[in-house]
Amino acid sequence: MYHNYYNKEGKGISMEEWARLFEDFEYKTISRITLSNGKRVSTIWLGLNHNFRDGTPLIFETMVFPKNEGEGELYCERYTTLKEAEDGHKRIVKEYETAQELKTDRGDDSAKDET
Repeated sequence: MYHNYYNKEGKGISMEEWARLFEDFEYKTISRITLSNGKRVSTIWLGLNHNFRDGTPLIFETMVFPKNEGEGELYCERYTTLKEAEDGHKRIVKEYETAQELKTDRGDDSAKDET
C-alpha cells in the first residue's frame, strides 16, 4: 500500500500524526553539526515521501549549508531508513571535513572562505 507519510521506522502514518511528529524538533532532528569552516551539515526526518517516482520512500534528508545564512544549500541527499540517514550524515561530514583539510594543506586560499 502506498503512503505519503511515514514515521522514523518507515511505517505509514496519517497526515495528522505526521504533522504532530514534524512539530517535535527532537523527533525530526537526526544530527546537526557546524564544521570548522562554518558550513553546517543537518540530517532530519522529513516523514513525507520525497521519492516522486516508483520505489522506496525517501523520508530522511541530509543537507549541507554554507557559512552565511540565506545562501541556499550546497548539497542534498535523501534516504529511506534511519540507519542510511545516520551513515550518510557521518560520510558527508567526513567528506566535507576532508575536502577542507585538503584545500588548507595545499595552501588554497579558497579554503579560508568557501561561501
